[in-house]
Amino acid sequence: MTKARIVVTLKNGVLDPQGKAIQGALGHLGFEGVGEVRQGKVFDIELAGEDPAEAERRLADMCDKLLANTVIENYSITVE
Repeated sequence: MTKARIVVTLKNGVLDPQGKAIQGALGHLGFEGVGEVRQGKVFDIELAGEDPAEAERRLADMCDKLLANTVIENYSITVE
């Protein structure tokens, strides 16, 4: 079993209204000194019987087709 983690984040320059809302809420809750907040997504995926190179290729294909909007998002893949 191959385990992987995919982290999807907005590209630099893309507005992040949810991150801005979280930043404001943290300030209202008394958490001082919080700078810019950017939100993202994390996917933990298990693949049956894959070698790491093949798993990474398949995971990148999954990101390109479904898990990330590559116009406005970047992704990184970590295979364990």
